[in-house]
Amino acid sequence: MYKQHKINLFFSPKISDYSDNELLDLFRQTNKSDYFTELYSRYIPLTYGLCLNYLKTEAEAQDVVMELFEDIQQKVVQYEIKTYRTWLYSVVKNHCIKKLRANNQTNNGRIHQQFMEFADFPALYNEDKKEDDLQLLQKCLEKLPEPQAITVKLFFMSDKSYAEIVDTTGFHLKSVKSYIQNGKRNLKICMDNG
Repeated sequence: MYKQHKINLFFSPKISDYSDNELLDLFRQTNKSDYFTELYSRYIPLTYGLCLNYLKTEAEAQDVVMELFEDIQQKVVQYEIKTYRTWLYSVVKNHCIKKLRANNQTNNGRIHQQFMEFADFPALYNEDKKEDDLQLLQKCLEKLPEPQAITVKLFFMSDKSYAEIVDTTGFHLKSVKSYIQNGKRNLKICMDNG
């Protein structure tokens, strides 16, 4: 025996009833900003809290939340996003770090270690480094697999964010993070072994 389900043909779900993925799909298909606005609005507290954690002032955090609205609206169409919340967190974090670097708002003009991907790793490029160290660094970079070498150079030497590296290379965000982590580790091992 089949259970019969009544289907209400006149029922139309409210925009707030959709899941994150449904809103993302609907926005991509229709380009209606209402879908994106609902999706972004759900995470304003998270976005604001993260910005406040990095930037430390309410006014600046509020400004960045507004700045990001337009930027993220364009990016969600370009990227393969499996979990919107995780992807958004990464984009917001990178944007705040980039803003800190640009504003030079940290002790002695350097980003505090908690914001740096490579806090335990010595600066890869420093004009004061000895010539021998720079030659060793270059040799070790050449030993890295190509994706690791490319992403490490872009992240550490060209000061690019994850999102910018994704744009430049075409790699997925998850791959970029993995290449940087593995490249950093392999480079450190190589340089420690001299």
